[in-house]
Amino acid sequence: MSNCCKHALLRHVTCLYALAQLLPRASTEQFRVFGPSDPIVAAPGGEAILPCFLSPAVNVEKMELRWFRSRFSEAVFVYRDQQEQKQEQMAEYSGRTSLVKDQFHQGKAAVRIGNVQESDSGIYVCFFRQGLFYEEAILELKVAGMGSVPEVHITGTEDGGVGVVCRTSGWYPKPQVQWRDGRGENLPASSETHTEEAEGLFSMESTLVVRDRFLGTVTCSTFNPTLGQEKAMAIFIPEPFFPQASPWIPAFAMSMTTMGLLVLGSSCFLRREQCAKLQVHQELENLWREQEELKKTKEDALKTAYRRKAAYMAAWRKAQLYADWRREHFQSWSVTLNPDTAHPILDISQDRRRVTRKDTTMCLDDLFCVLGMEGISSGRRYWEVEIRRGDSSKWTLGVCREDVERKGFYSECPKKGVWTVGRSNSGYWAYIDSGRASLSFRQAPQRVGVFVDYSEGDISFYNMSEMSHIFSFHKASFSGTLFPYFRLKSGDVSMILSSLEHDSDGEEGEEKGKRRRKGRKGRRGKRKKREKKGKRLFLPFLNESGNPPGEGLTPGSGVVDSPPGEEFPFLPHPGDAFLL
Repeated sequence: MSNCCKHALLRHVTCLYALAQLLPRASTEQFRVFGPSDPIVAAPGGEAILPCFLSPAVNVEKMELRWFRSRFSEAVFVYRDQQEQKQEQMAEYSGRTSLVKDQFHQGKAAVRIGNVQESDSGIYVCFFRQGLFYEEAILELKVAGMGSVPEVHITGTEDGGVGVVCRTSGWYPKPQVQWRDGRGENLPASSETHTEEAEGLFSMESTLVVRDRFLGTVTCSTFNPTLGQEKAMAIFIPEPFFPQASPWIPAFAMSMTTMGLLVLGSSCFLRREQCAKLQVHQELENLWREQEELKKTKEDALKTAYRRKAAYMAAWRKAQLYADWRREHFQSWSVTLNPDTAHPILDISQDRRRVTRKDTTMCLDDLFCVLGMEGISSGRRYWEVEIRRGDSSKWTLGVCREDVERKGFYSECPKKGVWTVGRSNSGYWAYIDSGRASLSFRQAPQRVGVFVDYSEGDISFYNMSEMSHIFSFHKASFSGTLFPYFRLKSGDVSMILSSLEHDSDGEEGEEKGKRRRKGRKGRRGKRKKREKKGKRLFLPFLNESGNPPGEGLTPGSGVVDSPPGEEFPFLPHPGDAFLL
């Protein structure tokens, strides 16, 4: 009986010890990083403090802390192994930064920047890492300074009125000056000068001549465009300050005005008679000219459309635009997901075309990825992925090599065998060997097309919602089989694979292809009939989505039907990578 009690007590002690080891680890591996929501303002020559804090509060003394600008390698300050790492710091911040450590135990840290300069203004990112887990936050620093309250004085009579001067100093950047009367209406300044003072601050002097003796009060206002704040000073101008006018001046002005009106009326009558005679002739001439211009516009539009279509088809590998034309050179591929390669937290639908996260509350940036069922080892393939709620989540998609080890902490970059684009907390990125390349969009991508040219070593991504180019990896080093790659990092994001026609789908795919080609021929026939009737003035070979033509071919691309020396304005120069 005593032996049984001992064994039971030993099991309880072992379980409690395991829980004690797991709880601290879980508590230290999950945190969020926050910074101030409003911009931090600092004056030139002063100092700025860039704070960040953890939630929940965790001691940051043994973490890696980094403040950087737009790129991870552009370090403003690096703290690692409980000391500053000056060898990674940018030269322009050397000797001007220090770390505020007095609140480390409360999960707070800040970088102090001294002798603030104009170039320090902009976006900063603070990065906190403990082990393999990291988080970051974005801060904004504005370099600006509010100067003194304007001083307004009367200088005396000037140009038939009263001269007023406004002076102020200590502003950054240059302030905007505005004169206003008692009703709040703007008054034009006679002159305005700005002078740069010590430490880059500006002083200003503006003059005004007031000729209305009944105006009363005038106000000089100086406005800081960066901070959106102003300072103003008003002054009252008594009527006796205005010079006395001669009594005959108003009578003379009235006489001249009456005479001018009589001359103007006579001129208008004579001109009206002449215009009436020429109006009919001018209308007939304009009508003939419009008909000629319309005819020439139609002919030029037709020639340009055929030439651009021929140019694109002859040199499509150099082009970034026209995703719908590009699809004619690629084999559409209906990708399905491989459940055996999926992370346990991912949920794969029965048709294996949709992937979501089972637990959307977890913030761990783990390897929550899954691969496609079939790989690519030759030819040209493309597929489309619909991304739902992707503009508020973290995700990546693309392709990876078959031999990539998707275990532990690894980097998504071409030299590791992964070619991807995606979104993080700080925006949209393409993951290249040197770090990340920032992406910008007119419209957030909700449907992404992936084009893989195995023989040419080209992987391109397109925003299929507006048929625009996102990013291209050129001259990529392929070896072995490539598989579609999908990663859901955090948030309530889901990816849905489009069911595209596949060349090996059998008779059903062939029948769909025939119906699709027949529909395209019918649309082309109707379009040509409209062009013959003169109802279409623009390009007949524009894509079905109605996107306008973009940029052109580089000279010497070998495209036929082009006049000597003409450039095609929709194909850019070739390069290693392209961004829109």
